[in-house]
Amino acid sequence: MTARGVRPGGLFSSALLIRLIPFAVFIGLLALEPWLARQLVNVFDTRWLYGWRSIVVAGWLALFWRRYGELGAGFPGIGECLQALGVGLAVLVAWLMLDAGIFVIGQSGSGFDPRQPDGRLDWPLAVMRLAGSALVVPVMEELFWRSLVMRWLVATDFAAVAPARVGISALLISSVVFGFEHSQWAAGIVAGLAYGWLYRRSGNLWPAILAHVVTNAGLGLWVLATGAWYFW
Repeated sequence: MTARGVRPGGLFSSALLIRLIPFAVFIGLLALEPWLARQLVNVFDTRWLYGWRSIVVAGWLALFWRRYGELGAGFPGIGECLQALGVGLAVLVAWLMLDAGIFVIGQSGSGFDPRQPDGRLDWPLAVMRLAGSALVVPVMEELFWRSLVMRWLVATDFAAVAPARVGISALLISSVVFGFEHSQWAAGIVAGLAYGWLYRRSGNLWPAILAHVVTNAGLGLWVLATGAWYFW
């Protein structure tokens, strides 16, 4: 009998890797972007690097899609969709409110600004940024943080852990780490708790993904309407 009910080799199982790789690629490309931008600044508008990062990650997700068992669990009904909508909007409000002072760490610069030099909005850039954050990021992050990390904290053989078995400690730990992935750490923790609660309650990852989509899409629309580029 191995520790925590782990099958031999479970730590490096394909179930782990297919959830880890898209997230690791996203973070790796994010870390490389400042260097890439310096190398390519005279070649093209380097703001499009965000779009290339989203396309690469979307490609990995598409490659593994049929192997994500939780995505084949069935789309939630109207009641769960409405609940996901409400949770996503509540997290959006928290994100807009917890955006200054002690609730923010490491935030610098003006964020992603999709305007042209004359001040007009560059719509292809704006749509690209919105699509990446609202469609690619929620799937990638929910597969990594909720499906993998939150359940792995219960048992390394995480794929065998039903969401309802996830305890409060695993929910809290994964949410805190998820929060500090973002400069708005407090809002990130609120988001982690909210999306994790949806996953535990429904036993289905789709409500958490939908809530995340609502939050990110709503935030993107707010940014475009107000010019608060620092949120991006």
